[in-house]
Formats: sequence, C-alpha cells, structure tokens
Amino acid sequence: MSQPVTHPFDKATELCYDGQRFHGDVRAEYYNMVGPFGGVTAATMLKAAMSHPERLGHPLALTVNFTAPAKVAPFVIEAVPVRTNRSTQHFSLTMVQEGEVVTTATAVFGIRRESFFHTEAMMPDVLPPREVPRFVAPAPLPWMQWYHVRLIRGSAFDDVQEATTYQWMRDDPPRPLDHAALAALCDTFVPRVYVKLKRPVPIGTVTFTVYFLADPETISRQGTNELLGVARATGFSHGYFDQIGEVWSQDGHLLATTTQLVYMKAPVSGSS
Repeated sequence: MSQPVTHPFDKATELCYDGQRFHGDVRAEYYNMVGPFGGVTAATMLKAAMSHPERLGHPLALTVNFTAPAKVAPFVIEAVPVRTNRSTQHFSLTMVQEGEVVTTATAVFGIRRESFFHTEAMMPDVLPPREVPRFVAPAPLPWMQWYHVRLIRGSAFDDVQEATTYQWMRDDPPRPLDHAALAALCDTFVPRVYVKLKRPVPIGTVTFTVYFLADPETISRQGTNELLGVARATGFSHGYFDQIGEVWSQDGHLLATTTQLVYMKAPVSGSS
C-alpha cells in the first residue's frame, strides 16, 4: 500500500515533542532572502503552541518577533503556557538554533462562544480568481514555489502608485486551510516598499501579528479554495514601514487580519 504524500508545508513545519521542548528543522525549500520565509516560521511557532499538551481552546492571536535570521539547520522551540484564564490562554515561545535565540513569539488561545456578530470591514469588489492570471516573479525565491498567487493589482511591476495590494492566494499544491496555513498566507504579500518604489530594496520583517477572526469551522470549511488578500501601508519613515492586511474567503467571511513592521534600507533619493 502506498504511503500518503506529505505536503511540503507540513514537512517544513513538522515538529517532534520530547516531553519538554519541540524539535524541528529549517528547510531550504522555504528559504527567503537571508532566512526562512517568515510565514512558515510563524506557522511553526503556532504549531508548537497548538501541539502543547496543556493547550486549551483555539488560536486567537499570534505575534512573532524575528530576532535573527535562522539557518538551514535544526532548531528547538520552548513553548510555555504562562497564564490560563476562564476564556483565554497565553503562551510564550522561543526558537533557539545553535545556542542562539532566532525567534520569539506569543500566542493567545481562547474558547469561542456565541456572541454579537458583525463585520465592519467591507470585502473589496475584485475580479474572481478565474479571471486573474497567476503571478510569476522574474526571480522567484525558494518559498514562492509553494504559493499560487494571482495579483489583481499592487505589485512592483504595475503603475499603481498607492502601496496597496489585492491578490488571490492559496498553498501550491492545494492544501486544506487550517490556522497554521492561514498564518503563513498572511505573510505572502510583496513588501510594501517594493510596491511604492517599484523596485526591490533590502528589507526584513521585525515583528508580525495575525488575529484569527473566524471560528475553526469557518476556516476548515474553506478547504483548498483561493482566498482574497488585501495589504496596505500607512507609512514609511526612518528605516521602517508597516503593513496592514486582511484575508477573506470567497463567500465574504473575514478570516484574519494581520500587521507587521518591516526594516528597510531605502536611502533618500540622491543619498548613499
């Protein structure tokens, strides 16, 4: 009998628990410019908390701080449930590689209950996925091979001036959506400064947050459908810029919102 094929994302985020800490490996297949793709690192940190034997509830929020570039090598994650309340549980996580802290994170889990329901944000009116061609980067990085992205507008190669991107996206090959995959998809947007300047400059994400707004059933119900991602910047200043994003299901559910702060090396025009 043939063995089921493990999806590349699941291989990249695979962890082994020794009763105290989680062990894994950074894989070259998901590498970015100077370290692993931040989305897969965030998903790995989330999976460590989700796999902890004391974990209660479902993910509500995840914040990941990238303290140093990780290498293609083994790592260890310490996941500590620092406080459990009636409705929420808080985790502190640290990834260590070769004796050096490379990533820290906090994760919040909670018990979801029936309550007032309203979505203030409006899903953008855009072309359906079938009418948007797949985006192919001129020089794709290794991690990009695992994502199917249809850029509607807002790339480094169009004439749109505002730093806002609209795109359809999913794992490639297709993979049923879960919290870890959703966290990673929140980091698939082209850097805002690329969109604004229409050229690449050295950048690096400093901190990245995802808020999971949909309940687990809604997330699971998406299956392998393409999701709509929207990302914008509110400011570029003194070596940093922000990114604020939304991820929508095709039937109009706001699945998650995301923010990040990014370091950039973009000199003032005319300076070195």
